[in-house]
Amino acid sequence: MDNFNKTERRVARQRSIVWDLPRLLLKSPSGMIGFIIICAVVFIALFADVLTPYEPDTIDLMAMTTPPAWVDGGSGAYLLGTDVLGRDVLTRILIGSRISLIVGIFAVVVAGLIGTVFGILSGYCGGWVDALIMRITDSFHSIPMILFGMVALAVVGPGMTTLICVIGITSWPFYARMIRSETLSLKNQEFVRAARTIGTSTFMIMAKHILPNVMPSFIVVSTLSVAGSILTEATLSFLGLGIQPPQVTWGVMLADGRNYLATNWWISTFPGIALSTTVLGIMLLGNWLRDVLDPKNQGLG
Repeated sequence: MDNFNKTERRVARQRSIVWDLPRLLLKSPSGMIGFIIICAVVFIALFADVLTPYEPDTIDLMAMTTPPAWVDGGSGAYLLGTDVLGRDVLTRILIGSRISLIVGIFAVVVAGLIGTVFGILSGYCGGWVDALIMRITDSFHSIPMILFGMVALAVVGPGMTTLICVIGITSWPFYARMIRSETLSLKNQEFVRAARTIGTSTFMIMAKHILPNVMPSFIVVSTLSVAGSILTEATLSFLGLGIQPPQVTWGVMLADGRNYLATNWWISTFPGIALSTTVLGIMLLGNWLRDVLDPKNQGLG
């Protein structure tokens, strides 16, 4: 009965916190900064075409390597300058945010779906199912993500869909281990035992009783993982194995300007700032969510 009451209090507390998130967010300076950054990036990604009069791949050799507007030789027409082909850097940053977010979010969706299914199966079923899934997880953990991505993209070929699948497939073991740990602590709780006693099927127990209770941890991990996925995409694109021109991402822009840092520093610097700021915003919001949703910080763990 004590375990049952404790579980009920935790579930009730988590539901209360979900409804109270806006007020709690306003009380956290770091969480609010992260939220504002993410909202700004999402807004830019959605309305990038409206925010700039230029096309990201329009070449203007007469305006090549124009400095930012506040630097000597700069032009007000190109606020952040142009690259070696005369393409507007600001426009490419705005458009590039769209692909970076798409890859980051959908890679986390792929990893989360695979990891959650395997984690719940492993934790709830136990036995040979648990042993098999954990050995598969260990195998994936032993392979460096970037190395696996480089090999897979070199064999299959670069592209957005391939990149999303590669990042997702290499990221799911972390979800599986986290969800398995949560499931192990939940499957012996009174409400799960009661469901088994009245004849509830294994699938329904996992779907209706286990899954909702692991969602807070899943949300926190997913938020933080978006930042890692964006960085992985930028790394692979920088190496020429991710998104390919004429599509533009921040990783592609960093690669385009790496040979001109000494003379035309703005070509790589501003995409780097955009990438760093976005990742910082996601990490700040993710850390705030972790502090708010962690049962240990609620006095119920």
